[in-house]
Parts: sequence; structure tokens; C-alpha cells
Amino acid sequence: VVKELVGNLLHVFHLLLSNSFFPVLQPAIAVGSAFEGWSPREEDIIFRLLVPLQPPRGHAFHLEPGSAGETPARNFCIRVELECTCTREQPVENMLCFLHHPAEELRRNQDPSLLSTLCTGPYLDVQKTARWFHQLVKAAWVVLPQSSNYRLKVVSSSRSCKFQVRKGEHESFLIELIFGVQQGDSDIFVSSQTTEAIFTPSTTWPESYAVAEVKFLRHMAGQAPHDSFHLKCLQLFARILVGTGFSTYTLKTAVMHLLTTIPLSGWRRRDFLLRLQDIMRYLHCCLEEKRLDHFFFGNENMPEEIALPPAFRTAKPPNLFQRLAQDPATHAQALHEFVELQDR
Repeated sequence: VVKELVGNLLHVFHLLLSNSFFPVLQPAIAVGSAFEGWSPREEDIIFRLLVPLQPPRGHAFHLEPGSAGETPARNFCIRVELECTCTREQPVENMLCFLHHPAEELRRNQDPSLLSTLCTGPYLDVQKTARWFHQLVKAAWVVLPQSSNYRLKVVSSSRSCKFQVRKGEHESFLIELIFGVQQGDSDIFVSSQTTEAIFTPSTTWPESYAVAEVKFLRHMAGQAPHDSFHLKCLQLFARILVGTGFSTYTLKTAVMHLLTTIPLSGWRRRDFLLRLQDIMRYLHCCLEEKRLDHFFFGNENMPEEIALPPAFRTAKPPNLFQRLAQDPATHAQALHEFVELQDR
């Protein structure tokens, strides 16, 4: 239902934006725990989809990395540059060149460039893009076939487009559209997702591995026995983690590492308790060593089906437990909470 609804929305968006110079929206990619099959809380699931953005006619996107001190959170800016369209062998029909036509002629005869609408300076702005998406949803909703059966409620969100659709008293879906730009031909994007930082500038786009993660878990599910319990392991631990300082991303990273080191034949129903113990042991070892390697960097066990930027293959993996290594008090607290996890 959610995929069909979002597909219909994007179709209307394309009709609304066909002659504009806003980003070109690509088909949405379902990501996150709800679509991966291990959401920890069934009562408040968020259905998250990533909408890839491509530059409109006469524009180009260039990814600029943030400062070197930001690992493991790798942040980027998306520089928007105007391209000459009057020297092409096949000029774009009825399009004036933003670089070479007089400003007054452009103002009278053509919609404004992307730099004039969703950018702050030369950089694509996350918050302006989120507001634009919310406006699109409101404008498109009235013509959707689902609007006759569902009620729409837009939810405030500064870095994504979040809305709830409800049918009657019992059927409702909370949907979040995040937007991103693909790195080359890889499964890695820079996206509008929120970060752990107290303040994230509106021109900052964190690197996202969500598409690679859903693709990896789908690949492993295709290779695993039919009664594989690896997603149930994830779901159970995600519920146990609620109220502790451990993030579900820490857990997910640990399980992904184990899926590439323990044979998939060992994740059957009969091995459920053994795998739970393995996950606990792995987390404990990582806590003791104050190191949990990021899954997609320098991982020799990565399936070939996952398309990564070339530099990822040989890069030193960022340490997701960097804070534990830098702060003894944080490390001690994490060890204490691990004991609580064992009790649970």
C-alpha cells in the first residue's frame, strides 16, 4: 500500500514539475527496518523511502566532502553548478541558457534556476528541499486515487517529508520520504537523513548506507535457508535495546558482520539461541576493545552484489565506538548497560 501510494505521488510530481528546474525525482527506494522486516515496534512503524535526486536541465551536482574530523559520520555538501546549454549538438527545446542569456530575458521567459529556489549560496539546502516536498505532497494529494479513502496529515520535519495517511480508526501509515544524491553508480548516497549531531547545517548531507543495507539483507535472505531467523534475531535485540544507550544501528552492524562470518546454514530456527549468544559475545568483545568497524569500509567479506565506491574497498573502516575510546566514563557506562542487556 505504501509503495503504491508513494509511486502515485511521484508520478503526479513528475507531471507538476515537467517544465521546471527543480531536481528530477527518481523512483523511491524502500529502506529501513520496516521494509527490511525487523522493525522493533509494530505499533509505530515508520515506512521510510529514499527518493534519489538528479540535476535538472542545465545544472550539475558535485559532491564536496566535509572536514576530515567528522568520521564516523561522513558529511557532504552538494554544490549546484549551471551548465551551458547553447553549445550542445542538440539544444534543449525552448530552453534559454542560464549562463549566456541576459538576466532580464531569463526572468521574463523561463522558470528560475535551481540555484534560485532550493539552494543556499551554491549548495542544495536540505530544509528548503524538505519544505518543497511537503508542498508537493499537499498539492498532489487531491488528485490521487487514495485521497478518496485515506486522510492526509503532514507531520512537521525539517530534514525530510513526513506524513501520515489514515483510513478509518485502525488503518494508518506513517511515511517518511528522505532524499539523496547517488555517489556514482554505487549503492551509497548522500541523504537528508538526520544525524546525531546537536546541530546539522542545512547544507550538510550525511553519507547514507541505507540502500546498501537493504540490498545486503535482501541478498543474504536469498542465500539463507527458508527458516532462517537472522531477522528475528535483529528484531528481538532491537526491542531489548529500547531504553538503553545502544543504538539499533550498532546492533544492525554487529549482525551484518556476523552474517558474513557465520555460515548462513547456522542461522536456522534450531540455532536461534546460539546466534543470540554469538551476538552478545560479539558486542561484548567490541565493547572491551572499544572498536566496532563500520560494515561497508575495508570489508573483505562484502558480497560482490553490493556496489560500493572504489575507495571503500581499501579504506580503513571508521570506528563506530570512537566515543568509547575517547571517553572512559562513556565506556564504563556502556559496559554497565551491557550487563543490563544480559539480564533482559
